[in-house]
Amino acid sequence: MNKKPTYTQKKTIMEKEERKQILSENSRFDMTKKHHKETYEEAKTIGRMDEDFIPLCDYIIKTKNYFTSSSCAGRIALIGLGEDETKQESAFYRKWHRTVKESEVLEAVHEFKGTVLWFKQEPLILHLGTNNLENAKKILTLCEKAGIKRAGIKVAKKGKFITEILGTQNINAPIKEGKMSVNDEYLKYLVEKGNEKFKKNQELIEKLYELTKKELK
Repeated sequence: MNKKPTYTQKKTIMEKEERKQILSENSRFDMTKKHHKETYEEAKTIGRMDEDFIPLCDYIIKTKNYFTSSSCAGRIALIGLGEDETKQESAFYRKWHRTVKESEVLEAVHEFKGTVLWFKQEPLILHLGTNNLENAKKILTLCEKAGIKRAGIKVAKKGKFITEILGTQNINAPIKEGKMSVNDEYLKYLVEKGNEKFKKNQELIEKLYELTKKELK
């Protein structure tokens, strides 16, 4: 007749199962981290990584508990839209991952043949992954210290947490709807403000990088 397992035996079985689960989660995380590291290194090799984010991402891939899944260091762009102005119809007419000159923006705007055109200065966006909730909270605390107000946990699964970090320096301004909605002076103003915000965005990335080196291992 089979004896029922004792309390100690049950505890041992539960501990073994818990260790097995932890090992499984660690294994999945290691595979995920490896995949994103390879993807990042490939993107950097073919020149698809924003240079402003390379120092931070280079550091992250060397850590034990973190990885980057996607990033954009911010940009200035002219977005062309269809008549319905839907997201599906939108397309980059021009985009720059740097400050821009008034002349190149004015020239591009006056050459535009479409119906609707917007001037945009877009902020940084960064997705950082980690292996547990505690480390995800460390990322959010780091963002607070950097002065980033828009950051949160986007994915929360066992062995995989993804945080989304989004800057707040941005401009969205319509400049053409059928006909020009603004004059050259206002376009120059948008360029000036767009460049100012882009530089602040770069400063934020540098601050985030310095804090990351201190806080994330």
